[in-house]
Amino acid sequence: MKAGRDRLNQAIAALEGTTAARHRRKKARNTEKPRRRRMSAAARKRLSEAKREWWVERKKKAKSA
Repeated sequence: MKAGRDRLNQAIAALEGTTAARHRRKKARNTEKPRRRRMSAAARKRLSEAKREWWVERKKKAKSA
């Protein structure tokens, strides 16, 4: 039983790769903050108006249904 277990463990180790491959160095993380996309006031207004229209249509459909 132990011999079979050892063979299975060796097979698993071979499939996972060598122990050296598991202990690779990690890449250095980027310390820069990600740049955020800023939305202009005009773009915010357009989206707001579009969403307001969407809600109006939705409420009309709810009343008619």
